[in-house]
Amino acid sequence: MEAIITIVGFLGAGKTTLLKHLINRFTDEGWNPFVVLNDYENALMDAQQLTEHIDLSAVKALSGSCICCSGIEELRNTVNRIPERSKGITLIEANGTSDACKLIEFLGVGINKRFLPPVQIAVVNVKNWQKRGEHNELEANQIQVSSLLVLTHLEDISSERLQEVTDALNTLNPYAKVIPMAELDVTLLPELLPSNATGKKFDHLKAHWASCSVDLPHLPDTNTIYEICNALPNSILRVKGCTKIGNEDKYTYFERKPDGEILIRPFNGSPITGTKLLTIGAGSEPSILNKAVNGTLDAVRTD
Repeated sequence: MEAIITIVGFLGAGKTTLLKHLINRFTDEGWNPFVVLNDYENALMDAQQLTEHIDLSAVKALSGSCICCSGIEELRNTVNRIPERSKGITLIEANGTSDACKLIEFLGVGINKRFLPPVQIAVVNVKNWQKRGEHNELEANQIQVSSLLVLTHLEDISSERLQEVTDALNTLNPYAKVIPMAELDVTLLPELLPSNATGKKFDHLKAHWASCSVDLPHLPDTNTIYEICNALPNSILRVKGCTKIGNEDKYTYFERKPDGEILIRPFNGSPITGTKLLTIGAGSEPSILNKAVNGTLDAVRTD
């Protein structure tokens, strides 16, 4: 039977980093992973970033619907249509605002008998755990029915902070094992059992956030990326984009994390949907995105 592992966690916690790690390790061990990605806007962009790790034919991108509620039927149908493979394993990365308790509850109904009951791994950003302000409840909810809690962002973390977060996680979910990503043994994951924990009731509307995308022109230099990201309101918790820089032939991918950190790296291939600027969070409106882009470019032209 084939294991299903869902990966949940707050925006920017490191879910995709964990996913890439799992894909590589499972492949090295002779497994055949299939990946399902969910995001509010243009999940295909994220799917293309996995092509260094897995063939795009083994990735299904689900955009625009929340797989823990309105998109659950599409998710079930997607899983049930995954082709049977020798040593197959299915990995599902949920969007960063998913209600993880509802996801694991709803996904376990209507799945083909060839699949084992789904289990959940939650990714926890130790640096920013429970520093989300009004979104602390959502972040705490995301770990309550997970079988394994994987700690990320451990750089420059004091032993006191690590212990504080670990104690909080053990209190919220005493059934889960808590480990750093570096200690993860993927050969044990297919044998994980669903959690015995019961999630607390959560106002699901708090997990439904605004999102949008706009076309993004080619930019003169990487500094323009920083200017655009910084021009967007802080209420927007996640920014992603893909475009060309200067006279470069290849595309560049960038993102602004919830803590404000901006990351820039090469994009694999050409974006299927064209160059885009994507955002999640309050203030995600085309007019606001276009104002940030056009205002930045106008300032560059007048310098």
